[in-house]
Amino acid sequence: MRSVFRYVAVASLLALPIAGHADTGDAEAGEKVFQQCKGCHQVGAGAKHRSGPHLNGLFGRKAAGLDDFRYSKSFQRAGAGGLEWHADTLDVFLENPRAMASGTRMSFRGIKNADDRANLIVYLRTFSDDPANIPEADPTAQALDHDLDPAILALKGDPEYGEYLSGECTTCHQAAGGDDGIPSITLWPEDQFVVAMHAYKNKQRNHPVMQMIAGRLADDEIAALAAYFKDLEN
Repeated sequence: MRSVFRYVAVASLLALPIAGHADTGDAEAGEKVFQQCKGCHQVGAGAKHRSGPHLNGLFGRKAAGLDDFRYSKSFQRAGAGGLEWHADTLDVFLENPRAMASGTRMSFRGIKNADDRANLIVYLRTFSDDPANIPEADPTAQALDHDLDPAILALKGDPEYGEYLSGECTTCHQAAGGDDGIPSITLWPEDQFVVAMHAYKNKQRNHPVMQMIAGRLADDEIAALAAYFKDLEN
């Protein structure tokens, strides 16, 4: 049972578009941010695959959408699940690549600064064939809602109760905080943990095991887990 649970738990996450300013940035500043990426990716005239695929024509393309590049199974699953690259999905991915594709071979830990991500996204968009006509994400897709009931976010979790509940989480996630293949959940701000768990509970994040686990947790239990993992250190 544990091996089955672990196999499904490392399946890639299909992140849904979220509102933000990822499509409004400075391409010139984004070129500087791209220095972090150019060791693995190329863009522009004559761009070729390196350890990562070239990024020309990225916008509107399905994940793992280039036939001549060998993608990880994690990205192949994400593409098969409908993930496309648009400003919003790129913003989620660039912040924490393994949160969207947990089995990716990428060693890149992500870009935490939202302005840097926005600038990089605008820069990358200039290498799509016709950015003005690149399709945006499906407007009928349900956005990931961060507007939880304030009463839920205000719940004060009991970390001792969270420790009691945490056994199912640490079947896959490492209590020491490692993120080798599965995203770390330690030292998260409590509100971010709660928002993420309710996104699974409400089926706004597409991961069947996490939807199942979150779906059977009460609000106070999610708050307790958030309080426990917030301060958990090796």
